[in-house]
Amino acid sequence: MTETITSRPVRTGTPEVPPALGGLGLFTVLLGAALPLVDFFIVNVALPTIGADLSASEAVLELVVAGYGVAYAVLLVLGGRLGDLFGRRRLFLGGMAAFGLTSLACGLAPDAWSLVAARVAQGASAAAMLPQVLATIQATTTGPRRARAMSLYGATAGLSMVAGQILGGVLVAADIAGTGWRSVFLVNVPVVLVGLFLAARAVPETRSARPEPVDVPGTFLLAASILTLLVPLTEGRAAGWPLWTWLSLAAFPFAAAAFYAVERRADRAGRTPLVPPSLFAIVSLRRGLLLIVPFSIGFSGFMFVIAVALQQGAGLGPVAAGLALAPLAVVFFLFSLAGPRLVARYGTRVVPVGAALQGVGLALMTLAAWRSWPDLGLVELLPGAAVAGAGQALQLPVVLRVVLSEVPAVRAGVGGGVMVTTQQASLALGVATLGTLFLSLVPGMGMRDALVTTLLVQFAGVALTGLLSLRLPRTIA
Repeated sequence: MTETITSRPVRTGTPEVPPALGGLGLFTVLLGAALPLVDFFIVNVALPTIGADLSASEAVLELVVAGYGVAYAVLLVLGGRLGDLFGRRRLFLGGMAAFGLTSLACGLAPDAWSLVAARVAQGASAAAMLPQVLATIQATTTGPRRARAMSLYGATAGLSMVAGQILGGVLVAADIAGTGWRSVFLVNVPVVLVGLFLAARAVPETRSARPEPVDVPGTFLLAASILTLLVPLTEGRAAGWPLWTWLSLAAFPFAAAAFYAVERRADRAGRTPLVPPSLFAIVSLRRGLLLIVPFSIGFSGFMFVIAVALQQGAGLGPVAAGLALAPLAVVFFLFSLAGPRLVARYGTRVVPVGAALQGVGLALMTLAAWRSWPDLGLVELLPGAAVAGAGQALQLPVVLRVVLSEVPAVRAGVGGGVMVTTQQASLALGVATLGTLFLSLVPGMGMRDALVTTLLVQFAGVALTGLLSLRLPRTIA
């Protein structure tokens, strides 16, 4: 017979039975998935207050956002590999504890550069925690339970990105015990303590049956590829595009080519590289990742741009700027709940429908910005935000399920790491590109026309997402 304990299955004569993830365990890992995404967006509406309080320049404020996002993106795949090797619950607990400590450091930062350093460390902590969520779901669920868990993960991811911005505005305005902007980081501490308590009791331990050692050359080359692209794009405009930004961008294709060559050589030699090129032979993963890129770029770029436009252009306070997107969050959540039933009936055909709805919502918001400026707020944005939220809910959770649907359980950590790295790097790229475009247009065009132009550029990204969704497999394995 087989005897099991909470953390790991124990073999007593029959094949090992995978540990099961219960309802409380699923809630706990989804809480861990929400924290890093909330914190990517929670600072958007707090940046003006942070800048005023810490006398931070625009370039330093951009590092508060970029430092977190880049560290997070660079280390995600490594975090997945370490979970496969040492145990996913162990890395989840360690990453969550570190996330709480670094959040405390952010909240207590005495100056702007201390805040930047703490945000980089916070991003690294998130990279240790988040890949374990997907890998644990893949390793401990099957069939309908996995489909439900992945749908909830997708809903959590999308809702967290919107809710983070709303929560940031509320916390800054509430000024709890005089903490001001610091509360957007300090709020993580009690949440982490609850998460650690629950994870120690409800999340089973899993690890890869054939763990591979860390791919050191691949890790360094992936880091170089991401850094040479994201850092100059994020900092270039505020720094005046100095020589180092152009040299860095010029180095990017060489770093990326070197990374691919090293990974392909390791794959052909029978080792497991950091990002196995053979993994991309899985059609569902490859096509799903291609769709995630424009979706995430548009999502994060929109969230950053609308936060700046509503506060600095329309003159809204942090609460009003955050709550202007509340209809998007509410409708996203409601449609996410209906997503699994729609997918069961119509398959991935719901994704292009979602892209079309998002396009309609974006058009309505663009029209509202053009006609109502500067009186732009919750009422004016409500129709467009609600329609866009419905469209996004029919895309993101479904695509995340598609990407991992055929990844073998033994590569759950690697597959999850690749997916969240693609998503996170694209989120950071969205702020860097659409944010830079918007802020560059403002001096010459004015806030309204710059906002409308940027939204029209994002519309092209939504159209691309819709076209790519037509190539998804019709059903989810």
